[in-house]
Amino acid sequence: MSVKRTIIAIDQGTTSSRAILFDEDGAILAQKGAEFPQIFPQDGWVEHDPEAIWNTTLDVTRAMVAAARKQGTTPLAIGITNQRETAIIWDRATGKPIHNAIVWQDRRTADICRVLKTGGHEESVTAKTGLLLDPYF
Repeated sequence: MSVKRTIIAIDQGTTSSRAILFDEDGAILAQKGAEFPQIFPQDGWVEHDPEAIWNTTLDVTRAMVAAARKQGTTPLAIGITNQRETAIIWDRATGKPIHNAIVWQDRRTADICRVLKTGGHEESVTAKTGLLLDPYF
């Protein structure tokens, strides 16, 4: 019997990091998830600890590499999906996060967006960015 080729899919989501090991036919060979806490410093604010994001992603990915090795295969590729609009600022010199991640659900810029809309800037922002003028972005 020949060893099937495998890939790892990583889904770094809003409440957890998950990884799945697939064979070339799309069958799930192994999977693991790890949750991390949501941080709510103020009403409407949502943050994540960047180290928790990194550590849970690393943990589930390592588990899939180990599962692949146990089955006698080495993954040929890794696919990644993430939270998209969640943002983290890193210190260039140290590689460490400067602050918690600002999560896509965070509404702290709602007042700024409202001022820009009232000031007639919504069309300009959309024309330049292709995005709606919304705290989501």
